[in-house]
Amino acid sequence: MVTQLVVITGPSGVGKGTLKQRLLEELQLPESVSATTRSPREGETNGVEYHFLSREEFEKRRASDQFLESAEYAGNLYGTLRDEVENRADGARAVVLEIETRGAEQVRDRVSDAILIFISPPSPEELRRRLVGRGTDSPEQIERRLGEAERELSLQDEFDLVVINDDLESAVSELVQAVRGKLR
Repeated sequence: MVTQLVVITGPSGVGKGTLKQRLLEELQLPESVSATTRSPREGETNGVEYHFLSREEFEKRRASDQFLESAEYAGNLYGTLRDEVENRADGARAVVLEIETRGAEQVRDRVSDAILIFISPPSPEELRRRLVGRGTDSPEQIERRLGEAERELSLQDEFDLVVINDDLESAVSELVQAVRGKLR
């Protein structure tokens, strides 16, 4: 893989998507669209937010090594298709991936120069508030996501950079400056 990978990860509800979008705009980088077995949320389009696959199709592609990384999260499978990254990499300095921590660990093991960034909430209470405020998950799903967040937060020191998303503009600035400084 010639193009550098920028991996953004962290607990669900921490604001990864917002920070990633601002990074993409500031540095004019392409984004790899992940695949998932979860159902589309209202307003989501196949191939835009995610490549929505059946569990059977996902497993078939995973068995034939079509994923750079894949992981199960909150009962659904997520992954980055190798050809998706290659298609997005054409002429770009880097490709940005927003993925789960288990997938980020796989990328770290497979791509030595990947830039691994962990987005952290200012507190567990704030993370709960954000998840509830999204209004996209049932109380059971929120509890499952918070349980997973506890595991994910314990891993944050293993990443190249930890950005605490407390103040959006400060977090964006820190993220953009760090990535800019690490791009070759």
